Amino acid sequence: MDYRLEEYIEMDMSYIEKLFTLKGKVAVVTGGTGVLGSAMCYALSDAGAIVVVLGRRMEAANAIVSNVVSRGGEAMTVCADVMDADQLKDARSKIIERFGTIDILVNGAGGNMPGAVVTPDKSFLDLKMDDFQKVMDLNLIGTVLPSQIFGEVIVKNKRGVIINISSLSAFIPLTRVVGYSAAKAAVSNFTQWLAVEMAKKYGEFIRVNAIAPGFFLTEQNRSLLTNSDNTLTDRGKLIVQNTPFARFGKAEELCGTLIWLCSDAASFVSGIIVPVDGGYNAFSGV
Repeated sequence: MDYRLEEYIEMDMSYIEKLFTLKGKVAVVTGGTGVLGSAMCYALSDAGAIVVVLGRRMEAANAIVSNVVSRGGEAMTVCADVMDADQLKDARSKIIERFGTIDILVNGAGGNMPGAVVTPDKSFLDLKMDDFQKVMDLNLIGTVLPSQIFGEVIVKNKRGVIINISSLSAFIPLTRVVGYSAAKAAVSNFTQWLAVEMAKKYGEFIRVNAIAPGFFLTEQNRSLLTNSDNTLTDRGKLIVQNTPFARFGKAEELCGTLIWLCSDAASFVSGIIVPVDGGYNAFSGV
């Protein structure tokens, strides 16, 4: 959408409502079955978007789609590996066949592996390069490849939004997670590069930004940050102590930033990485 202020005033919705609505937009969310990804799927739907949940866990994806539909939204499941170009192209064909276009891509797929982590009883010399490469591939290639394949539709339309998921560790490398930090730093760099590439070659109506979550409890990090009785581990305590809000984030707290970046409210915003971290990135520890 590209409305002037006076056109907003003439509509049924208020200027602000129209500014943030995603009504009728088709949004593809990779990694949509995770804790953060599923929250973003629901938020996009609530903002009016048609949601495509893309992932490898079909049962979980189907459950999210069922929930979206039960809330009055429209959604579909597509099975694909974000590092498999043929699967992504097949997914794109299915989405176009059903909905005709793709307006928003959220690159939510990512993760870590034990071999790419330097635990307290190990050193950098023990790093497993195979696992390091897998983490780089999942987070970086798993962002670049969907951007390329689904972005082809956005380029053809000369309009659309790509949202990447970076991490706080892209700003401040965290101890232990050397592979994940390096991969997310690359995602941030790629976000800025692609934002310029798209604008220079295809115009101002293609925007690329990233969200950098701080510390949120997910399936992957729960055992690192909390004990079996839900008390904090030493690492969890250290994180909370260095977060001015003194807590972990809630998945839904990513959604306001997501909707803003996907909507016309961010029509002059491209190439930024937004920390959503309870103030962690701003705190020196003193």
